[in-house]
Amino acid sequence: MTAKKQQLEQKKPAQAENKPSGRPSKFDKLRGILKGRRPQIHMIGREPTSGGIIFRPSKKTPGEVEILLIQDVKKRWTIPKGHVEPGEPAKQTAIREIQEEIGLKEMEVLGWLGKTEFKYRRLNKLVLMTMQVYLVRALGDTDDLKSEEWIQGVKWFSFNDALDKIEYDDIGDLMLLAKKRIRQQGLNR
Repeated sequence: MTAKKQQLEQKKPAQAENKPSGRPSKFDKLRGILKGRRPQIHMIGREPTSGGIIFRPSKKTPGEVEILLIQDVKKRWTIPKGHVEPGEPAKQTAIREIQEEIGLKEMEVLGWLGKTEFKYRRLNKLVLMTMQVYLVRALGDTDDLKSEEWIQGVKWFSFNDALDKIEYDDIGDLMLLAKKRIRQQGLNR
């Protein structure tokens, strides 16, 4: 056996002893992610959120309403919403998040519309998100809105255009319920 082969044979056992048995290293996990394999889900998290379907009487079409939507970081149109703080009622969260996200200071919460639930994955964590949704009438200067930096857009849409733009079916269903309540209560004037 040559001297080079002897050196290689001596190194092999040493390398095997340094490798932990049965557990993937941090680098193995990273390689799996980079190769398109997701790590196994190890925990489930819950995220309670709250938001509002915000409307105002249409400035263009009498008897109709406009719906305010925001465009999120993924360029999807949705409603203003955010995480419920510990001990904070969902209705108060909706008001706070609307004020923070779009700068609307004057509003009237007219009632609870319902809730949506969905799941998404954040690395090795499955997140179950529940969103309480309220019907909110915008008051005061509804054109002078100042959104947070992460928001890609804020825009008033006709009801039908908002329904076409919204990217979440559950929110679209609640928008239809909102329109029914607005008409029943004569709030579209």
